[in-house]
Amino acid sequence: MIEMTQAGFYSSVQDLGRQSWRHLGVGLSGAMDPLALSVANLMLGNAVDAAGLEITMGRASMTFRTDTEIALAGATVDATLDGRKLPNWWALSVRAGQTLRLGTVSTGVRSYLAFRGGLAVPPVLGSAATDLKGGFGGMQGRILKNGDVLELCPTASLRRPNTGFGLPVMQLAPYAHRGDGQDRPAPQDDGAAPVMHILPAAQWADLAAGAQQQLVDATWQVSPQSNRVGCRLEGPVLQTRVRREMRSHGIVPGVVQLPPSGQPIVQLCDGNTSGGYPVIATVIQADLHLFAQLSPRGPMRFALCDVAYAAALWNRHQKLLDDIALRCELTRHRFQ
Repeated sequence: MIEMTQAGFYSSVQDLGRQSWRHLGVGLSGAMDPLALSVANLMLGNAVDAAGLEITMGRASMTFRTDTEIALAGATVDATLDGRKLPNWWALSVRAGQTLRLGTVSTGVRSYLAFRGGLAVPPVLGSAATDLKGGFGGMQGRILKNGDVLELCPTASLRRPNTGFGLPVMQLAPYAHRGDGQDRPAPQDDGAAPVMHILPAAQWADLAAGAQQQLVDATWQVSPQSNRVGCRLEGPVLQTRVRREMRSHGIVPGVVQLPPSGQPIVQLCDGNTSGGYPVIATVIQADLHLFAQLSPRGPMRFALCDVAYAAALWNRHQKLLDDIALRCELTRHRFQ
């Protein structure tokens, strides 16, 4: 059992989302950064889709009412356990009565906290994820508040406590926002801006002459109005050849829409299931999780790629998870 003594700015219960319900108007929800939550779960020997906490911009604390084991992943946050500093991408045992505090974030936006066995949240449509628009799943379909108590799934006791282990590899790609230089398209002068790879979509050809190149040449700024629904970008106004009036059509996380303002919107995990704006591109799945860690007013860029590259990067992404799962399994043999 866990008591949220300080719920933070925007914390919620999430897993990997609610699959296969978009035809009924039910969105994906789930962790904005599914890679971070998956890794945190693997560090504890959980299934990758076990329910955990998504904590936005830190500033949260919780007291453990039972012995358990936790893993912290995602944004780089100033975390302490009973005053002792806790590194990022780290797993360890905690005792009843201890308090975990998350301070400010220095890199990224969203932290993920997994618990051994996962949070005991009744599934809705096959998922524990919080659907904030629909008001269901997670903790009564809402963000967490001070005093909330969360139950843990029952698990067998460890043979000996986990004194702590980490994954320094996660401080590198994909969290470094860089490729390995072998096959990733590399825009010139990309500076420190994260690069998100895109595929042209149905209305790509609607962009006026030069606007396609402008989309990938520009360094875009993340609007403070961005949220789990979508990432609004600020930058040059993209002109189109025609003003297209479209009927609402099905959309998925990752689509890049172009409203009349000419400023792109990238649909994210709480995004709508349908929309009427032209869809000019789609962010590839392997890069989509990085939107979870883009700071308001922070920079980002787009780079065009092809389907073969998108598939290769996704395969590499999956191999990373497989390698981490094996590494964690071998490490956990010490105390299981």
